Amino acid sequence: MAVPIPVTMTLPCTGDQRRRQGRLLVMNARAVAMPEADVISSAAAGTLPGLFALRVQRSPDDPAYRQFDPASGNWQSYTWRETGGLVTAWKTAMAGENLDPGERVAVLLRNSLEWVCFDQAALALGLVVVPLYLSDTADNIAYILEDAGARLLLVGTHGRWKTLAPHCANLTRLEKVLCVQRPEEDAPADSGRKIPVEAVESWLGRPGGPGRGEPDAQPHQSEIDKSRNADPNRLATLVYTSGTTGKPKGVMLSHHNILWNTEAILTAVSGYRDDVYLSLLPLSHMFERTAGYYLPMMAGSSVAYARSLKDLKEDLATIRPRILIGVPQMFDGVQAKARQQVQEKGRLAGLLFDWTLTIGWQQFIAAQHRPQKTSLPLWHRLAWPLLRRLVADKMLASLGGRLRIAVSGGGPLGGEVSRYFLALGLPLVQGYGMTEAAPVLTVNRLDDNIPESAGLPLPGVEVRLGDDDELLARSPGVMLGYWHRPEDTRVRIDPEGWLHTGDQARIAEGHVFICGRLKEILVTSSGEKVPPADLEAAILQDALISQAMVVGEGRPHLGAILVLNPGEWEKVAVSLGLHAADPAALASSVVKNYVINRIKAAVRGFPKYARVRAVYLTLEPWSVENGLLTPTLKLKRPEVKKRFADEITRLYGEQAAQ
Repeated sequence: MAVPIPVTMTLPCTGDQRRRQGRLLVMNARAVAMPEADVISSAAAGTLPGLFALRVQRSPDDPAYRQFDPASGNWQSYTWRETGGLVTAWKTAMAGENLDPGERVAVLLRNSLEWVCFDQAALALGLVVVPLYLSDTADNIAYILEDAGARLLLVGTHGRWKTLAPHCANLTRLEKVLCVQRPEEDAPADSGRKIPVEAVESWLGRPGGPGRGEPDAQPHQSEIDKSRNADPNRLATLVYTSGTTGKPKGVMLSHHNILWNTEAILTAVSGYRDDVYLSLLPLSHMFERTAGYYLPMMAGSSVAYARSLKDLKEDLATIRPRILIGVPQMFDGVQAKARQQVQEKGRLAGLLFDWTLTIGWQQFIAAQHRPQKTSLPLWHRLAWPLLRRLVADKMLASLGGRLRIAVSGGGPLGGEVSRYFLALGLPLVQGYGMTEAAPVLTVNRLDDNIPESAGLPLPGVEVRLGDDDELLARSPGVMLGYWHRPEDTRVRIDPEGWLHTGDQARIAEGHVFICGRLKEILVTSSGEKVPPADLEAAILQDALISQAMVVGEGRPHLGAILVLNPGEWEKVAVSLGLHAADPAALASSVVKNYVINRIKAAVRGFPKYARVRAVYLTLEPWSVENGLLTPTLKLKRPEVKKRFADEITRLYGEQAAQ
């Protein structure tokens, strides 16, 4: 039986709270004036297209989106009025496809203005949007298209569709594919059933590109009223998420689910019209879609779309964002590079750097509204402005130099990395959520930020601990259910409306601390979720490997501890010109690379991020007697991790050194 745990709830920000929050930002970001707030409430918006229409009406000439144009080599900016004109064109073209409200349309595209236009046009017509991951396998994408019954698909290039077409030959509902880039005239015919492919520019009736929209495009009041008065509880999107076993499940989220969650986030972390977001995480991920797309729209902020990870440094310098939403891997990399640069400058620079972090951390603690905070010594208060200019600001310049807030999501961020950025004066917060909750459930506040925690519940979110300390949550953001999976829905949401997260937690000082998972799922530092049992089952199909445990929680990639079959190992050793009895042979790079390549073949059906990149090999089997298996011969993961802790650490050190 679940036992309710008292939780300190945070109420929506009052004017005094926003001013206090603003003063904290002024201290950290050295702002000169309070920014202007213009938040559209979920009640006023009604629906997601209602939110967009109201934003266009309220701030027609404010900047809305910015993206890089490869043809001209320049960044192009679009106002809300211009974006409204583009969405109108997309809506008109989509209306010509004779799709009924409630039918599904899918998008397989990198973050861009075209993604927004497709989404807004579809939502305005009452259609259901199905986002797809660019990194997903063709088989998985085809499965989702069929399961959702998508009738229209938007892709970036005809080349991408050619790789998908053979896998989509048997889809019964897909009727048309749109390509942002014009298809090649001499492109080979798609195999299987011929699905019409059309360039977006011709589909829109605008040769020469998507254009900038009609300059006087303003939503009519009747259109706004229609969008606002539509049923906010109707299905808006199907977001497919992979579980521990089986095929992906479609999470059904309504307009109200998403709008409510967006507004709740803004009551916890303020948003302003002059905020500029750099969109980096894929919009197919609900975290980026809510926090990096609908939230800026609700607050009247602008969004710039990053080109790629390799261009991130240049994009940060050009855009100079005020809000950055990233994954732990990105922040890990920035910190590691900064420390390396400091080490290269010598001992004196290192001492100055450490001193800056020590005093900066005390500055952070003093700014927190907690009983245990202490006043700063006078010399700390005098030294900090100088250290900030000489050290901290220069370190943060790599992130654009004017960040107001940084948010880490998609996976756990290490406490050391959090403290590093907070000590430099960057307001960095992390939270917790899941697609089934639209997605944010908890987040740290700027003035109540415990880096090791997942934060406080959003206003309106109830949390408690159930059996085995499982975190349960209830809020208006909780999904409608899983698409065509009523049994799975009943397992996830109990009769009282509690969402069973599958994560174990503890609650202290009102903050939620995630401790582990009831059903093991690895979350890498890039935010990718991998069910290790499925991966291990595939690896064990190889006769060479008798036992396996995949690792990689909070790491940049996956590794594996493997027990080899002695008989098969002897054959492999001979084929490689090695002595099977020599312990050094198992540790050789030749053998490790050979095994990694065999694993690669075994897991070819998994996404690319689920590839094992480092291995530790042993011939000693895991057993009940040595404490690594249960009496029912199940793997004791914590014991294996403990037994091979040093080897696991070396896996990632070796990979980094290569």
